[in-house]
Amino acid sequence: AAQHPGPFHPSRRPYRFTVLLFVSVIIFGSYFAYDSVAAIEQTLMAHLGIGQHDLGRMYSMYSYGAIMTLFFSGVLIDRIGTRRASLLFSALVTFGAVIVAMAPDVWVLFAGRFIFGAGSEALVVAQSAILARWFRGKELALAFGVALTISRVGTLFTFNTEALIAERQGPMAALWIAAALCAASILANLVYVVMDRYAEPKLGLREEHSDDRIKLADLGKLPASFWYVTALCVTFYSAIFPFTGLAPNFFREKWGLPSAIPATGDFLRDVLANFLHMFSTAPGTASIVIFASMCFAPFAGMLIDRIGRRATLMIAGSMLLIVAHAALGYTMIAPRWPMMVLGAGFVLVPAAMWPSVALIVDAKRVGTAYGIMTLIQNLGLAAFPDANGYLREATGTYTASETMFAGLGVCGLIFAFLLLAADRRHGRILERPERATAPEGAA
Repeated sequence: AAQHPGPFHPSRRPYRFTVLLFVSVIIFGSYFAYDSVAAIEQTLMAHLGIGQHDLGRMYSMYSYGAIMTLFFSGVLIDRIGTRRASLLFSALVTFGAVIVAMAPDVWVLFAGRFIFGAGSEALVVAQSAILARWFRGKELALAFGVALTISRVGTLFTFNTEALIAERQGPMAALWIAAALCAASILANLVYVVMDRYAEPKLGLREEHSDDRIKLADLGKLPASFWYVTALCVTFYSAIFPFTGLAPNFFREKWGLPSAIPATGDFLRDVLANFLHMFSTAPGTASIVIFASMCFAPFAGMLIDRIGRRATLMIAGSMLLIVAHAALGYTMIAPRWPMMVLGAGFVLVPAAMWPSVALIVDAKRVGTAYGIMTLIQNLGLAAFPDANGYLREATGTYTASETMFAGLGVCGLIFAFLLLAADRRHGRILERPERATAPEGAA
């Protein structure tokens, strides 16, 4: 490096945070496209002549594709590097999104969602490796927080813009917008590649091994506490994402919420109005959970680092999930209130759950632990959207689905109590503040 590097030299923060911006945008398109089918579900189902069961299967197909790639994405990143791997996965995401947008029938759409899922989850793994490559020993926690917030913005925008586009131009036009944003993410990826290639010889950057690499030989050595966290993970997320995928139609049918506010003729003004009146539209109300996570997750992480109480907060978050789904299924309370409760649970549980793995699993097996946890999580995300759609069509209401989701919350609550008991037997590792927690251990 130069003796007196300029302000935009790769060793300086402006360069590093510019890299962070483009690396964060890499997955913006995939997050936007993931829920685009839910945001326009009413017009999409009418266009293709399909039902709620088929809509749930679109999410299941995504998770099937993700499961397929989670086994080898980490190994591929290690072998070909973050630059080529991220471009490969970005191209796969865009290819899948284009197939969805041009699908003449639901079966082609299923194939597109499968390809899209295969690239999307692998791209998240690649993004994690990139952030570790650039920010380890510097602002790594902040970098992950920024990346998460930008990705959640993608989800927030899809719920508050896609319905407007579908009403004006038709559902397939809305899906083409999602595909275009995935293509734009490739451009962001190319900027990262150029910046990384330029900086590599100047900074001596090294490739980081993927944290999601799975080593099957380590499975039997993972502690019981890890399996309780994993069981909580699959039950908790299965009661969030499959629900939000079908929530807009639920809110339209039960509470009569509109897909969008009345159009004024000016698209940008209508988009702004949808955000300002988020609680008044079905897709906007569905996005409350994501909005809460986007805004408050970094603060929840800071709180947990300060006070500990990870298992206790997982118990509290599971209780909030049960209360929210019970209220949605069995009362006529305006859905904005239960969704706020659900959003609070979605802030607490992930913020406490994901860091807990690194505390209860030996450092040399953390990669296997995260890989297995993500894989099992996607098994649940593959099964429950299908079950949700089936229950909706079989019963004609969403009460059975909400009972299923509340039941998942009960299961998660049981696993959280089991985790707390195991943690008390092994030194209360999870309940201590971060500064008082040993860097490694096994409970």
